[in-house]
Amino acid sequence: MRNQLANAILGGEGTARDMLARRKKERGGMQQSEALRWGKTYWQATSEQAERPVVDIEVDAYIEGSLAAESSLIVLDTMELLMQTISARENLHSTLGRALEVLLHLMATNQSVQVMKDVFSTQRAIVWKFPDLLFYEETEQCAELCRRLLRHCSSGVKEIRTWACASLYLLMRHDFEQENSFARVKVQATVALSTIVAGSTTFNEHHLRRSLKTIMLYGDNDRGMEDSSFPEQVRELSINLHHILLDTVKMQEFQDDPEMLMDLMYRISKGYKNSPDLRLTWLQAMAEKNSQMKNHTEAAMCLVHAAALVSEYLYLLEGKSYLPIGCVAFQNISPNVLEESATSEDTLAPEEEGICTGKMFSEQGLIGLMEQAAALFKEAQLYEAMNEVYRLVMPIYEERRAYQSLEKVHRSLSDCYQQLLHKGSHRFLGTYFRVGFYGLIFGDLDRAEFVYKEAALTQLGEFSLRLQNLYSEKLGKDKIELLKDSKTIDPSTLDPAKGHIQVTFVEPYFEEWELKERLSVFDRSFNIRRFVFNTPYTKGGKAHGEIDTQCMSKTILITKDTLPYVKKRSTVINFERVEMNPLQVAIIGMQEKIISLRNCLIARPPDTKLLQMRLQGGIATTVNQGPFAIAKCFLDVPLKEQTHDHHRLRVCFKEFARRCQEALDLNKHLITEEQHEYQHELARNFRDFQNKLEPMVPTKKKHKRSRDRALKNIATARTSRLFSTGSTGD
Repeated sequence: MRNQLANAILGGEGTARDMLARRKKERGGMQQSEALRWGKTYWQATSEQAERPVVDIEVDAYIEGSLAAESSLIVLDTMELLMQTISARENLHSTLGRALEVLLHLMATNQSVQVMKDVFSTQRAIVWKFPDLLFYEETEQCAELCRRLLRHCSSGVKEIRTWACASLYLLMRHDFEQENSFARVKVQATVALSTIVAGSTTFNEHHLRRSLKTIMLYGDNDRGMEDSSFPEQVRELSINLHHILLDTVKMQEFQDDPEMLMDLMYRISKGYKNSPDLRLTWLQAMAEKNSQMKNHTEAAMCLVHAAALVSEYLYLLEGKSYLPIGCVAFQNISPNVLEESATSEDTLAPEEEGICTGKMFSEQGLIGLMEQAAALFKEAQLYEAMNEVYRLVMPIYEERRAYQSLEKVHRSLSDCYQQLLHKGSHRFLGTYFRVGFYGLIFGDLDRAEFVYKEAALTQLGEFSLRLQNLYSEKLGKDKIELLKDSKTIDPSTLDPAKGHIQVTFVEPYFEEWELKERLSVFDRSFNIRRFVFNTPYTKGGKAHGEIDTQCMSKTILITKDTLPYVKKRSTVINFERVEMNPLQVAIIGMQEKIISLRNCLIARPPDTKLLQMRLQGGIATTVNQGPFAIAKCFLDVPLKEQTHDHHRLRVCFKEFARRCQEALDLNKHLITEEQHEYQHELARNFRDFQNKLEPMVPTKKKHKRSRDRALKNIATARTSRLFSTGSTGD
């Protein structure tokens, strides 16, 4: 082989000349040959090709590879000569952009390892000698360079990955030295990763992750930058790109798991926070996915976040008075929109080339997003949220004198107010469940807890079965087990070979002062972060017992985000647990009965059947665990033995008696003639209830305030009945 190579290089007699002679002969006989195939650089007969020695084929490949490498090295030498000439003459600096295009083309083609080493050296020299070229003049080529370097970071050749990592790190370093921040390279590297992951099937995810870790180590060990924030920023970027890469790859695995799929899409969109165009694209993709799954509220929230993002950058660009003042203007819809704030030091100005270039970053784009959000809120019966969206849209229409659009908005609002009058208090705006995952089989979900928002009136059994079927299909039917109680779980006591799912029904939790502000169904179903569930137990170990032995553990969950959100579940980040004795459990029970009666009294129009059901269940003295049984158990004790909780329970009974009297008076004016006998029966039961309760809780004293409230409810009920029947009589 050595002799053959020497002859080929030195031009002596040998294999190389024999090969050239054979080629001439083959070319002469091409037209007569019928069995032809394509070789590396020429047509040749398959029969003769099969007879060629292996050594000839290897030499042929070596010569062609050497020629290709030599051609590329000549181009690099020419570029080095150009750079030397341009450095000495400022009037030639405009030609650097063309030279950089040639270099980027070289990086995009398949080159040998030796050539790539010199290509990376030339690229680093250009960045070091002409930083303004990349960071200020040819920003598009800087983005292209980031894409080329990231692609080589996923190369299967270790040396190429090493050089690409060094080049990308030095690019960040030079950008940081220019402006004390490398926000531009951060954004362009993030966009480049998005392009590579979305449009290429040849990149190696494992190698790319290793390269990102290498870049992070470069930053940690760079002594020249240890006193600056640069190493920490490099670490943040590397971790962010790593998460985007993992989540994008995982999306293919979780197409049949809607909650996990939305989590991944959300994390990817969050990773593009410093690239508004890409974040907007992902928010719109999330809205579309939510709409396909009939999650209208979550889809509307995605579009609200998108509108807040557009508004933030429009305000930076134009600052017109009639436009929403950034994402802060959307706080009344959801406090979560502050995520779209463009206050980070990594945020590029919208005037930068390639930033906020999409058609959605305009007034018309903003209007389109908000109109879509309003329509989805209407579909979800969240008329109050739709009203807040239109409050931000109308100033733009007024400035444009778009009277037809204003007429359409007001007509839509009028329809919504009609719906609120008709069924405002009868809406069911969501059901909530706490879900805990336990077991290594769940991977990242192990020991994670979430609050899920499901469709209104979803039953616990129905939701639990859906989760069990979903994870059984993925992980194995015998691998998933449902935990059917709400007790605190000790993972060490569970079977490590199985996955366990605990599902608990939860309700929104409000303090007393919050209840005074959250008066409507919408107020108590929107922008919620705290949820509560109760776990009943007795000292004997049973879940339920008699009134005097029934204890309860109240658990208050705090979620990361307020619900509803852009996705259906939010992580539980904290919880509070309160243990209650039987007397405190009784107080909670009486307070719930008072609230249910009060809701019946203020309902417009009144619900007669529900009112009668609440009233009859409350004043019956024969119910084993009804109000009278509670009073008999806890208040029929000597005064000196009573505590502050006894006094609280007594106050609850006084309030309960007043509400029952109001309900009885209201029912009297709501019933028809056929129900007069039923009304007399209710009145008789209430008097019996008062008489038996009197020794323990004095309730017969008439309170003027209670009577006035009852009369007010009666008058309102009369008005509602008159309007509903269309009567104009007295």
